[in-house]
Amino acid sequence: MNVVLVEPEIPPNAGNVARLCAATRSVLHLVEPFGFRLEDRDLKRAGMDYWQQVAWHRWPSWQGFRAGLPDSARLWLIESGGPRAYSEVQYQPGDYLVFGRETAGLPASILEANSGAWLRIPMFNSQSRSLNLANCAALVLYEALRQQGFPGEIAPGWQG
Repeated sequence: MNVVLVEPEIPPNAGNVARLCAATRSVLHLVEPFGFRLEDRDLKRAGMDYWQQVAWHRWPSWQGFRAGLPDSARLWLIESGGPRAYSEVQYQPGDYLVFGRETAGLPASILEANSGAWLRIPMFNSQSRSLNLANCAALVLYEALRQQGFPGEIAPGWQG
C-alpha cells in the first residue's frame, strides 16, 4: 500500500505516519511544500528509529507526484465531506491513500478532479472538526490491509 501526505504541516504527525508505514511495509509519499524541515527534531523523534525502515519518496508538488505515477494507479482521497465512507470501497494492493494538510485538508481542485475517489471518515460529534492525521492514516490503511487479508503479517506470537 501507499500512504500520501500532501503538504503535511506538523512534524510529529508525519513522523507517526512514517512509523505506521514502517510497521505495515507501506510506502510513504511526502508531497511538498512541508510545514517543517525534514531535519526537524520533532519529526525524527515521532518516527523514532523507524525512518531507516521506511520506503519513502519526496515529491516537489502534487503535479510532480501525479506525473510520477503509472496510469493504472488507484488513488483514494480521504477528506471530510466525501460522498462515501472509507469502508465502502474495495482496496487493492498498491492503492494510494491520500491525506491533506492538518489545517486545511486537500485542496478543492484535487477533490473535484478526483470526486469518484473522495472518501470520508464518519464523524459523530458536530463540535469535532476532524481526527488527528496519523490516526486517520492508520484507520484507513488498516481497513485496506484487512480487506486484503493482512498480507505479509508476521506470525502471531512473534517477539521482536
